Amino acid sequence: MKKKVLVLFGGVSSEHDVSLNSASSVMKNIPAEKYDLIPMGITKDGRCFVFNGTPDLLPESGWLADEALLEPAVISCDRSHHGIIRLSSGKVEYIDVVFPVLHGKNGEDGTMQGLLEISGIPYVGCNTAASAICMDKAFTNAMADFHGIPQAKWTAFDKYAYSGNKTTLLEGAAKKLGFPIFVKPANAGSSVGISKAKNLEELETACEKAFEHDVKVVLEEGVVGMEVECAVMGNSDPVASVIGEVVPCNEFYDYDAKYLANESELHIPARLSDDMLKAVQDAAINAYRALGCSGFTRVDFFVCDNGDILLNEPNTIPGFTSISMYPKLFAASGVSYPELLDRLLQLAMEG
Repeated sequence: MKKKVLVLFGGVSSEHDVSLNSASSVMKNIPAEKYDLIPMGITKDGRCFVFNGTPDLLPESGWLADEALLEPAVISCDRSHHGIIRLSSGKVEYIDVVFPVLHGKNGEDGTMQGLLEISGIPYVGCNTAASAICMDKAFTNAMADFHGIPQAKWTAFDKYAYSGNKTTLLEGAAKKLGFPIFVKPANAGSSVGISKAKNLEELETACEKAFEHDVKVVLEEGVVGMEVECAVMGNSDPVASVIGEVVPCNEFYDYDAKYLANESELHIPARLSDDMLKAVQDAAINAYRALGCSGFTRVDFFVCDNGDILLNEPNTIPGFTSISMYPKLFAASGVSYPELLDRLLQLAMEG
């Protein structure tokens, strides 16, 4: 008997549009002979609908164009339901597993995972705690320091401390980190709100920009090195993909370079020695375990000229668009896109 998969997409997030593209690709590639799909979209203002149209309609909010294709529904917190409630009819529909194709806040940060934990429905990806830790860059960095995982020097502060102590915090960060400094919202994915500051004036501007996206910012020293990414999959015995290298078309790998420009260079495998490629894979598995990840995560690093491998960041729901690195890396490792999705769903149901 086919398993019933609830595919969640959209969300109240700055990465809403990326989610639509990812979900469209996922829905087209989940093996139809093994799974029946129920797509559920979340609008930018938080309304939830079962979507009865085709995956091609998802991008650019096309799924909302025809109200006849939308049915209001919610995920039931009643574990006896183990599924969703279609609000127009009151019908409860059993769900075997959820695939949350939700990027950024309110989907990748542990909030949706917490709801699914309460509902008792298995879901693809990291649990609530790991999702929250990996989404918050300050928590990620603190955990990495605790586990002795090499990374760039960093500091963090919130807007309340900043508003009353701006000069001291900025000058302290400059002294500790040196310029250039990368300033990031603590809780925003896909390089949203990130800036590179080369002096104190730019650092202040960068912090103001980052505070538009979160109440806490993370500041990191600028690292000169190759940007590499590793896809990791598994629960108790995770496996690492081949390593990919990113050569950004912009000054750094920001949102435009990832999703809009489509001009960044990708090298799979990365242009590293076999020993270094293996070292990055080992580092990815180590970080995956240290951060409590399960299901899947893409782990990003800098490889410096002196051979140091520095953790950049984990991404617990990486992009699944046609140009996304996670499926590309496993395809290069011999795992096709449909097989990859099948494995992720099986890992979720294994618990």
